[in-house]
Amino acid sequence: MSTNPGTRLLARTHAFAKINRSLEVLGVRPDGFHELRTVFQSIALHDTLAIRAVHGEFQLICDDPACPADRSNLIWRAAERVWKAAGRPGAPRDVSIQLTKRIPLQAGLGGGSSDAAAALRAFGRLWRVKPDRVRAIGSSLGADVPYFFEGGTALGLDRGDLLFPLVDAPRAWVVLVIPSFGVSTKDAFAWWDRDGARPFQGRDRGPKRPALQATNDLQGVVAKRHPEIGRLVRALERAGARHAAMTGAGSAVFGLFSTRPEAQRAASLVSKRGSRTIITRTVDRAACQALAVT
Repeated sequence: MSTNPGTRLLARTHAFAKINRSLEVLGVRPDGFHELRTVFQSIALHDTLAIRAVHGEFQLICDDPACPADRSNLIWRAAERVWKAAGRPGAPRDVSIQLTKRIPLQAGLGGGSSDAAAALRAFGRLWRVKPDRVRAIGSSLGADVPYFFEGGTALGLDRGDLLFPLVDAPRAWVVLVIPSFGVSTKDAFAWWDRDGARPFQGRDRGPKRPALQATNDLQGVVAKRHPEIGRLVRALERAGARHAAMTGAGSAVFGLFSTRPEAQRAASLVSKRGSRTIITRTVDRAACQALAVT
């Protein structure tokens, strides 16, 4: 993207990462998808999207070379679908996106889905598409995308896309540990299927009281292939985390702490194992929505 100051900034939006405070895989549904019961939690770690007016074809440039900047990126697909929903002909144009990537890839932190939701909000305002239509587009892009329109603490059912906002959990400091390897969501669920998945037996409609303790049904099958996951969870527990688990399909592991000094001490101890650590905090729903578009 051109950084010429003559290009006009249209919007700057933050895309917050998430952790799964709990994640239950209830079985394989008749449609082949997995029935989930998960508690999402926003954290302050975020990507930033700067949207500028430029002349010519749609542009997407990211500062992380590992992040695709073509039509395989959900931001690009979001642009195409909102452009079409706005009744505009051809492909999106006259807009450039600079993505500053801070959320690690293939870590279970929801970076791609959060980027998509942030882009959808911005494109919807820019091209005057109704919010309900924008949210419907988000649901079509991925099961995690709808959560990022809400933020905070929320219960996700079905594929994780049937959402029930919860009272925001008490603020906590979060130590993220990022191993040297990533895990794809597709692989994690394939391993769960291979290791004795059970058919979905149905569930009661509507939410029950959600579990906020750190549990993750995918952790065992991922740790079977990547034992470092289990070692990192145990290291965070020994360092004083009140909850510790893998998030999403991995590979990131998180620990929750009451104070920043506790989190800093734990990060120092765990980083001696050679893994990258990030200290951040939980973010409530109001803060997510207030900071979404500036």
